[in-house]
Amino acid sequence: MVRARMQTSQRENPMNYFAKNLTAFGAFLVLAGIATAHDYKVGDLVIDHPVARATPVNAPVAGGFMTITNNGAEDDRLIAATSAIAGKTEIHEMAMDGDVMKMREIEGGIVIPSGGTVTLMPGGLHVMFMQLGAQLKEGETHDAVLTFEKAGQVTVTFNVEDLAAIRARFVGKAMNHGTMNHGTMSNGAAPAPAN
Repeated sequence: MVRARMQTSQRENPMNYFAKNLTAFGAFLVLAGIATAHDYKVGDLVIDHPVARATPVNAPVAGGFMTITNNGAEDDRLIAATSAIAGKTEIHEMAMDGDVMKMREIEGGIVIPSGGTVTLMPGGLHVMFMQLGAQLKEGETHDAVLTFEKAGQVTVTFNVEDLAAIRARFVGKAMNHGTMNHGTMSNGAAPAPAN
């Protein structure tokens, strides 16, 4: 008789067991989503996965990368960035000058076109953290304030990653960089001068 009760009790428990595990699994998924979510919204803009490149000891600069999507009806422009990790921060591009790839500040910032996405990535557009106060180590996080012409300011957290991880995330997704005509890039900046 006691054995029969245990079996009946055990047959009723699978639903409770399933419900408890389903609830726990759902909570895990929510927390995992929160832990991996790394995007920010300001106005009509979505800033996805800001990362900064890990640096060697005493490196004076580091690049910052992200994807910015404009869901609005009007163009906007990334005009500035600031961070406690850098004495100075500029918006830069890498562009061909004849046969030489050069880096330069973009006067007036980067246009984020209405309904478009701009990717800041190695070898292209990026935030340049200059006059670093300390080495940026993989796994660290650092806050920065991005300023947009229309959307205003937003504080984002840059995860510090190694260059291989950053390239895998951005360069492969964004475009086939080898076939890109740098002379036709507009992004709010004048094309690279031809020599």
